[in-house]
Amino acid sequence: MSISSHQPFHKNILELEIETVCQQITGRLRQDVRQTLRRRGAVVGISGGVDSSVTLALSVKALGPNRVLGIIMPEQDSNPQSSTLGQQLANQFGVQTVVEDMSAVLRAFGCYRRRDQAVARVFPKYNPRTHKVKIMLPQNVLNQDTLNLFSITVVKPDGTEMSKRLPPREYLQIVAASNFKQRSRMAMLYYYAEARNYAVVGTANKHEHKQGFFVKYGDGGVDVMPIAHLYKSQVYQLARYLDIPAAIVQRPPTTDTYSAECTQQEFFFQLPFELMDLLWYAYEKEIAPAEAAAVLDLTPEQVERAFANFGRKQRTTGYLRMAPLGVGA
Repeated sequence: MSISSHQPFHKNILELEIETVCQQITGRLRQDVRQTLRRRGAVVGISGGVDSSVTLALSVKALGPNRVLGIIMPEQDSNPQSSTLGQQLANQFGVQTVVEDMSAVLRAFGCYRRRDQAVARVFPKYNPRTHKVKIMLPQNVLNQDTLNLFSITVVKPDGTEMSKRLPPREYLQIVAASNFKQRSRMAMLYYYAEARNYAVVGTANKHEHKQGFFVKYGDGGVDVMPIAHLYKSQVYQLARYLDIPAAIVQRPPTTDTYSAECTQQEFFFQLPFELMDLLWYAYEKEIAPAEAAAVLDLTPEQVERAFANFGRKQRTTGYLRMAPLGVGA
């Protein structure tokens, strides 16, 4: 079914009435934290990315800087810029921060060891002390019917890259080991939240929540999600309105999970967010592929491939969004 005739699909359809939206979010966030959850303030994990930065800024507007605590949680694979930008953000908004280096915790869990064991089964000469690694999905989702099969790339000390298709066993082990990072960070956030009687405010946007780009009981295990209804381009609109530092706004969205730099597009979304947002809107609103294609300068077949990819991701990650199942009523 196509979108109604009084609101035709167009490239600017996701533009926000920014001041109104900001007031709505901060009002609801204030109500959720103080009245529904009965908490005194908010804890936000800040990573130097635009989503966590906008979330922190909204929390400050809703609750005041003295009722917001920013937690910076680097580990040995993190880009040092993440901590630097996170602190710059907190300084700008007058928010107290705590820095917790998660490397020792992750080593105790065997996060790096378990991951590196799986990588070495694919690349026997892989050395985690000298090589970097990342995993990625195919980036030709619009032009070729393809399954979402991961490849692994190892970067040598001289910058040379080696890539192979990632077998299922090794993929599962690498992801399971890497997910210690998000789950350990969430445990740390809840420590500080419970110590202060604060709420943990999540930083996921619409795509991360709906497409399943989060770790269950990791970055998905929060008390309130103020931007989970916003497309990525709308998060950037808020970032500019809230005066988020330019270095954060201009930074490409990254996973900051693997030792080799890996963008969110490479790892999961497979499309630039400006295009993905409009395609996702068309997908959710059941706009005909031919109609969306005409607006986006694509072919109907390319739009159909994007829609099929969205559907696969929703189906395969549906369990992440489910509440625990019970036998009783």
